[in-house]
Amino acid sequence: MLIASAGCYALKLAGLSLPQAWLQDPRIQRTVPLLPVALLAALIATQTFSTGHRLVLDVRAAALAVAALAVLLRAPFLVVVSAAAATAALLRLL
Repeated sequence: MLIASAGCYALKLAGLSLPQAWLQDPRIQRTVPLLPVALLAALIATQTFSTGHRLVLDVRAAALAVAALAVLLRAPFLVVVSAAAATAALLRLL
């Protein structure tokens, strides 16, 4: 735990220690805002389509599709989550 804490602190310190000229680079300015979206998409993909070290296609994929459809229809967050959960529950029941 102490090693992990020290590693996190060192990583944060490294980010704060970057030269200002590097941070003003236009490529960095365009890339940094996209990182959270890419990381969240990767997390969703790995949690939806994998179990252990295997790729799977199960009810989680259907629930994700229903949630994506609800988001496209601009449903409130609670409706999106409820629709995805209900889809997963009903498909597991079948």
